[in-house]
Amino acid sequence: MKGKKILFISSEVIPYMPQTEIATMTYALPKMVNEHGGQTRIFIPKYGIINERRHQLHEVIRLSGINLIIDDMDMPLILKVASIPKERMQVYFIDSEDYFKNRLVKFDKNNKLYKDNDERSIFFAKGVIETIKKLNWAPDLIHVHGWIASLLPLYLKNFYKDDPMFEKTKVIVSLYDNQIKGKLDKKVVDKLKFDEIQDKNLSILDDPTYENLYNISLALADGVIFASDIKSKYKDLLKKIKIPELECYSDDDFDKQYLDFYNKFLGDES
Repeated sequence: MKGKKILFISSEVIPYMPQTEIATMTYALPKMVNEHGGQTRIFIPKYGIINERRHQLHEVIRLSGINLIIDDMDMPLILKVASIPKERMQVYFIDSEDYFKNRLVKFDKNNKLYKDNDERSIFFAKGVIETIKKLNWAPDLIHVHGWIASLLPLYLKNFYKDDPMFEKTKVIVSLYDNQIKGKLDKKVVDKLKFDEIQDKNLSILDDPTYENLYNISLALADGVIFASDIKSKYKDLLKKIKIPELECYSDDDFDKQYLDFYNKFLGDES
């Protein structure tokens, strides 16, 4: 683990977001990695509910200003950063005037799913990878949490497949029992194909449910962690892909279980 670089990409993290299961895990896991000699970076979206002044966010000018193409539209990326108090953990915030400013997480103020959640997810995935490239920080392992990060494996293994920075990077996905009812935009597959993604797993999103967003994330992952007792929901897909699995949803030997699982991909059995 010593010196290994692990990138955490999540829909949320405390103390910037409410204390959900995902937000808590995205805090606890990087802390654990740091304590065992690893290096970490954390990426989440800059939702409108995050108080920039209270949490001392500031824009990183040299990393902002990238234009990301989303379905033939130029969408400027704004990158902000903050440090979690009393911890050696930096959090990077992917921001956008169109997709995140003054916006909630997945539902609007009328408790309806945002119609462009598919584009928000595409923007977030591409924004994270482009920022990592500008930082020149090649991760050994990427750990994905939450719906808005679910397209990261698809983009890394298709759109960025020829980028030497990620040649040895492995991706694991954590799945939680946080089902979102509803569907993404019906044209989500066309938007992904605009980026010349022709992966066979795109057919999963022909029915663009949020559950299938998790399914496509799992289909492209190198490993999966079930953070809740939900493995049976994915049994058919798991039979096809046959990747390393971890079921861990109790406090018993939490650190050891995660460290041992990470080390399967890091080539470190210490």
